[in-house]
Amino acid sequence: MIQRRNFVRLVGGGAVAVATAGTLAACSLTPEYPAAAVEIWRGPGHETDVRKRAIAYAVTAPNPHNRQPWLLDVDTPDTLTLYCDTERLLPETDPFGRQILIGHGAFIELLVMALAEQGVRSEVQLWPEGELPRTLAAWSRKPVARLVLSPGARPDPLFAQVLLRHTPKMRYDTTQPVSAQALQKLIEAGGQRGGGVQSGGTVDAVRVEPLRKLCLDAARVELLTPATAMESVRLMRVGPDEILQHRDGISITSRMARIFSVLGQFDRSRPPTADSAAYKQALQTFDDYSNTAMGFVWLSTARNGRNDQIETGRAYVRQQLQATAAGVGIHPMSQALQEFPEMAPHFEAVHRMLLERPAPRTVDDSTVQMMCRIGYPFASVPATPRRPLPQFFRRAAAA
Repeated sequence: MIQRRNFVRLVGGGAVAVATAGTLAACSLTPEYPAAAVEIWRGPGHETDVRKRAIAYAVTAPNPHNRQPWLLDVDTPDTLTLYCDTERLLPETDPFGRQILIGHGAFIELLVMALAEQGVRSEVQLWPEGELPRTLAAWSRKPVARLVLSPGARPDPLFAQVLLRHTPKMRYDTTQPVSAQALQKLIEAGGQRGGGVQSGGTVDAVRVEPLRKLCLDAARVELLTPATAMESVRLMRVGPDEILQHRDGISITSRMARIFSVLGQFDRSRPPTADSAAYKQALQTFDDYSNTAMGFVWLSTARNGRNDQIETGRAYVRQQLQATAAGVGIHPMSQALQEFPEMAPHFEAVHRMLLERPAPRTVDDSTVQMMCRIGYPFASVPATPRRPLPQFFRRAAAA
């Protein structure tokens, strides 16, 4: 959902150091992620447990800042219980946990699909011990969902796209428009699950241009709000060693960032200022994203309850799988949907532009849950690092 690989090339804009030949030789400059960090995208391998095989697919689900905030209890036979890892929340950019729970919905949908591929039916019970509250500080280890398994499911045709689905955090080809027919298929995919999720979209230049501007304006706010900027800075993983160590967060592989990191010039102790090289580079990245959008799709709900957020995630991942099948890039541009105070004017604007109504004030108000740019990437889209599978398991007694 809001992972930004190129969020910052250099943080702090400090003095440029002269690298010695020895320093450069010691710095691995390959742009690829370490193979072990993306091994999960090759599938579950020799795992024989049906549930663990399904989880191996589900952990590829899109999620904000690549936090991978999922914990599972597999101790009870024929049952899977999903919890939120409360150490992986985003309190600054996602102060009410809405986006984190959209990521849980995407996980649930892939889990159900992966079980069905093995002939296993899932009965999904949301909030078996009650919903998580609106305030993050009050979140406990209540389960998000419990899946009760039984024989008899049919495979889902979209499952073939699960390990091919990657989010294109790159420029789109502005010479290649997205057709109205391709757009309609994405809209239909976003709304086909039901669950109260409405799907919309546009490739009309008259509507696309102001949405491009809104995306860039909202990015400026996130980049220049110290608390939200530092939330991303703390999650940056620079170079192969850090990426392999953490396998989450915002992976940065750019040559210059790694050189500066080795030289001790990559300052992650403070947010970039408006006159820094870091801010200018980050804003240019968002400019590339925003102004190469060839259209937008969005998902909304009539309410903004916890079930609505879960259902949005389930609908979104199906929409992204359909986009993968069609060769279309789909990339969340969710800054304007973030609910921290400094973003309020853009939060209001996005609701008026997409739903023609004010921004939600209560859980009973219509809410834009997701907005994504669409287009055709210039290059192949890399897989995003994922943590080792054993790190996603927990025991109920640890709650």
